[in-house]
Amino acid sequence: MNLKQIPAHIAVILDGNGRWAKSKGLKRLDGHRKGAEAVDNLLDTLLELKIKFVSLYVFSTENWKRPRTEITGLFKLLDEFITKREERMLQKGIKLHISGDLSRIPAKVRIKIENVQNSTAKGKNLTANFCLNYGSKDEILRAAMLCYQQMQLKKISRISEKMFSQNLDTAGLPDIDLLIRTAGEKRLSNFLLWQSAYAELYFTDTLWPDFSKKDLLAAIVDYQSRIRKFGAIADN
Repeated sequence: MNLKQIPAHIAVILDGNGRWAKSKGLKRLDGHRKGAEAVDNLLDTLLELKIKFVSLYVFSTENWKRPRTEITGLFKLLDEFITKREERMLQKGIKLHISGDLSRIPAKVRIKIENVQNSTAKGKNLTANFCLNYGSKDEILRAAMLCYQQMQLKKISRISEKMFSQNLDTAGLPDIDLLIRTAGEKRLSNFLLWQSAYAELYFTDTLWPDFSKKDLLAAIVDYQSRIRKFGAIADN
């Protein structure tokens, strides 16, 4: 692995928690709990590699279709995760960033998230972008509405790509370099579509709870084998 060609921003679709639990004869929530441990391990490896940005698909706008008991358990687990990791994030210089519409998130969890966002705001080593109640179509629609409102108020005279990006939930974050999806599925599932326009895609059969440092390094090595042209012609 070439340490001089490390992606600046990695995004991960955390897929396979339920299948992992089923294969072990456990409840789905046990799979999500094990998946939270895998997030811890991922953040540690990213810090070790000095990767500055990571985006994680934690809860999508489509996940509301799941059983109510699972949704309740997921938010309870998220509350526990954020609460227990706050001090760790402060010590390791991890900044919590949130993408998504938090208005539907339970008030207790939302307040905790906002508090941790504020307390970790000065983190310089890694920005962890948790995508909660997130869907890329929803994000793009909200950004378009903000641009329209700014034009109506005559704050802007035209909408540029840069201006539009500044109205996305990921404003201030660089575009995705490498997008990883676990558990064998090969689709983007409405995740960071604008930000992943030129991302390299990596799909692995590994279920998220089993995703290890070795799996991340394999994804990065594969990324480094690609020729990133961004629409241009590669040099011979």
